[in-house]
Amino acid sequence: MVNNQTRLMNAQDVKQALGVSESKAYKIIQQLNKEMKAKGYYTISGRVSAKYFSECFYGFSQ
Repeated sequence: MVNNQTRLMNAQDVKQALGVSESKAYKIIQQLNKEMKAKGYYTISGRVSAKYFSECFYGFSQ
């Protein structure tokens, strides 16, 4: 079961949320996934946790 806390964002979602280019969105996803892997989380290439994204860019969780 997928809910808002487990939602994954793709490059289009990141691009729209931050107003950046698609290539920049992919670089951001790569960096966030690298940080999550270092914390022991599993990641999916080209996707990032919406919760983690919110914590990193907006300082709060959803």
